[in-house]
Amino acid sequence: MLNKYARALFAAIFTPVAALLVRLKVSPDAVTIIGTLGVAGGALIGYPMGQLFWGTVVITVFVFSDIVDGLMARMLDRSGKWGAFLDSTLDRVGDGAVFAGIVIWFYTGGHNTFIAAMALACLVLGSIVSYAKARAEGLGMTANVGIAERSDRLVVVLVATGLVGLGIPQAVLAVVLVLLAIASLVTIVQRVATVRRQALNGNLPAGR
Repeated sequence: MLNKYARALFAAIFTPVAALLVRLKVSPDAVTIIGTLGVAGGALIGYPMGQLFWGTVVITVFVFSDIVDGLMARMLDRSGKWGAFLDSTLDRVGDGAVFAGIVIWFYTGGHNTFIAAMALACLVLGSIVSYAKARAEGLGMTANVGIAERSDRLVVVLVATGLVGLGIPQAVLAVVLVLLAIASLVTIVQRVATVRRQALNGNLPAGR
C-alpha cells in the first residue's frame, strides 16, 4: 500500500532534487551508498546512544535516497540489473541496521530485553522474507505475496521507535514489534505456500 500511494507523492517531491544531482554529475550509485551509510549511522550510532527520536530523524532523511537514486537512474536511462541489485542489497543492509540498533539499545541502556528480543526476531524473520522472494525468483518462480512488505515494516518500526524517543510508553514499541514479527512469519508461510504450488504445478526450471 505504501509503495502504491506514497512513492508517487514522494517522487514528485524529490524530482527537483534528483534533477539537481544529475546536473551536478552525481552518480545514482553514490546516492544509494551514501543513503545506506546515513541510515546505518543513524541506527547504529544514534539508537545505541539512546537517541531514539533523533536517530529516527536521521534514518528517515536518508531513507528517501531510495527514491532519489531511482529517479536519477531513470533520468540518466541507467535503470538496469546492476542498479537494481545494488539498491536491493543495500536496502537490506539499512533494514538490518535499524533493527540491530534497537536490539543494541534495549539490551544495554534501554534495559528492556523483551523489546530487544522482539527486534531481533523481526531482524531474522525480515531477512527470511526477503530471501524467500529472491530464492524463488532465482529458481524461475515468483513469491510476490505477503502482508508484511519491506516498506510497511520499516515505516511502522521507525514511527514507533521515534515516538518512544519522544516519551510514549515503551509498550507501544513492544506491541508493534510483536505484530511485525507475526506479520513477517505469516508472510514467510504465504511465500513458501505460493512457491510450493508453483513447484507442484511443474513451474520449475530445467535441471531441478
